[in-house]
Amino acid sequence: MTNTLLKVGLVVCCFLFAGWMDQDDAPSTAQVVALDECDPATFNAPTAVGADFCKNVALGASTTFAELFRKAAAGTPDPNWDFEPDTFTVRKGTPINAVNQGGEPHTFTEVAKFGGGFIAPLNAPGEEVAPECDGGFSKVSVAKTRILQGSQLQVTGLSKGAHFFQCCIHPWMRTTVVVK
Repeated sequence: MTNTLLKVGLVVCCFLFAGWMDQDDAPSTAQVVALDECDPATFNAPTAVGADFCKNVALGASTTFAELFRKAAAGTPDPNWDFEPDTFTVRKGTPINAVNQGGEPHTFTEVAKFGGGFIAPLNAPGEEVAPECDGGFSKVSVAKTRILQGSQLQVTGLSKGAHFFQCCIHPWMRTTVVVK
């Protein structure tokens, strides 16, 4: 009888331990950071986007409004406007937080494949607009993915496989999330 109780107790402890280990494996949150280098003096000018649009406080934020468009038109978009990391892997069920640490709004929009955004002059030459971005903020599905300066957006419920996210304003800002 003592051996049987000992075996049953051991089995119960194994199940409890396995349940505890499973709790420990609960998904944590993954983070993507949106960065940009908008120069407040040129972006906030009346001839550009307007007052209080670029709220960048980073030292060295020096991409002028004209330079951003010039680089995009040349097919060499500013590398300081980026999602970090560019690619990462998470377990199924892990929430993704897209945090805007830049100076102006961005979107974190899932697309079937990377493409252009809804501001044509910022697209690479000859690049077609990603259908998910077409229509810009007039589409609720795009507006819901906007992340203002200092805010964040949480994405949940991603299925297993590769998921592509881009900014529909600055379409070279891209990241790939692989869900295992």
